[in-house]
Amino acid sequence: MTGPVVVIGAGPVGLAAAAHLAERGLEFLVLESGPTAAAAIDEWRHVKLFSPWRYDIDGAARRLLEQGLWIEPDLDELPTGGALIDEYLAPLAKTLGDRIRYGAEVVAVTRVGYDRIRTAGRETAPFLVRLADGDEVVASAVIDAAGTWRRPNVLGASGIPARGEDEVADAIVHALPDVFGRDRERFVGRRTAVVGAGHSAATTLLELGELAEHEPGTEVVWVVRGTDQARTYGGGDADELPARGALGARLKRLVQSGRVELVSSFRTESMARTADGRIVLTAGGQQVIADTVVNSTGFRPDHDMVGELRLDLDPILGSTRALAPLIDPNKHSCGTVPPHGVDELAHPEPGYYAVGAKSYGRAPTFLLATGYEQARSVVAALAGDWEAARDVQLNLPETGVCSSNLAYGDSADEAAGGCCGPAPVSVEVPVSRGLATGISGGLLTVIEAEPATQSGCCN
Repeated sequence: MTGPVVVIGAGPVGLAAAAHLAERGLEFLVLESGPTAAAAIDEWRHVKLFSPWRYDIDGAARRLLEQGLWIEPDLDELPTGGALIDEYLAPLAKTLGDRIRYGAEVVAVTRVGYDRIRTAGRETAPFLVRLADGDEVVASAVIDAAGTWRRPNVLGASGIPARGEDEVADAIVHALPDVFGRDRERFVGRRTAVVGAGHSAATTLLELGELAEHEPGTEVVWVVRGTDQARTYGGGDADELPARGALGARLKRLVQSGRVELVSSFRTESMARTADGRIVLTAGGQQVIADTVVNSTGFRPDHDMVGELRLDLDPILGSTRALAPLIDPNKHSCGTVPPHGVDELAHPEPGYYAVGAKSYGRAPTFLLATGYEQARSVVAALAGDWEAARDVQLNLPETGVCSSNLAYGDSADEAAGGCCGPAPVSVEVPVSRGLATGISGGLLTVIEAEPATQSGCCN
């Protein structure tokens, strides 16, 4: 091989890939665009996860950390994003040392001397990874764990920006703002429109509703495209997903109380600034006026930077074609996605793999533990251990722990459940490649999807 294996992104799955590479003695370099590991998670460090620690720690990463002075957290506790960083990801990054390069934003990945068209000799040519500062890294393989957090969906209802959306960008806030901390002043005494029907929207609405109760002049409007919020509300006490039911029940009460105004059947067509500096969203004959807009409509992957590689992308989701039917949110929730590995992640470009949230494209059904298994399988394949790569082994919760962005229970009992069931009892389940025999535990809090046809319990 020529050059190290380059891992793009030092989030949970990227660092898991690095840990597996280190364990197998393969040369590697992690390129992280942020100033620290898990820089994206740091933006929602205030959010508590549904999944307890036992489903949030990769096996190879644990073994690497246990060689030092690391103290394992209580595996039954629910971490916040900040705790995930401080107690796990930051120590792991420190252990990996100078094999992580920070402030290294990848802008392009190609083959040395090859564009997408040229074939002869392509498979033996090393990868060329170009950074935003002009530096270039030659790599033997690329594991793309860049995630989707930096690529939110647009507010326009047709998949492209609403007319005028770019002109009012300064009034649009990313999903999961820190309502009671860093971002508080953006909301106090102001009118906020939250756009989206997933759990991140519900999280923000609940926090804004609480803020409005104590801060005069604070107003909240919830803007959704659909006509029926039953999927967001869940089944309340009868919901087969207890934590989701508790979350939905609170949101429903908040709307019924009048502290949150609901505007449904609203498919944003245009956005503009009023004479007094407010933002008006227009959909047909409807208008919503607000000071701030929270975009909770979901995320999409950035495939532009790998545009010169030969990728076989599903035309709907943007995942690999092999993976798409396994994660299709029209058919699956996060609790029914079957385990998968290197074969489902492979592209016609040998040596390039997208893992983690990016591998799922626009599907909101990603689980962190599934991402860890992706990383393990891919690294085993890069090491030439195809038997291990294709032997997918997962420590699965008996009832399933999905992920969401909010453990918002009134009691410890409510918070102990995951969005796919009650508190987990783990069982060892060997899973052969391609068999839909179980689900994996995990967190990921940043994958959202609004359309009513998508039913993932992680949205």
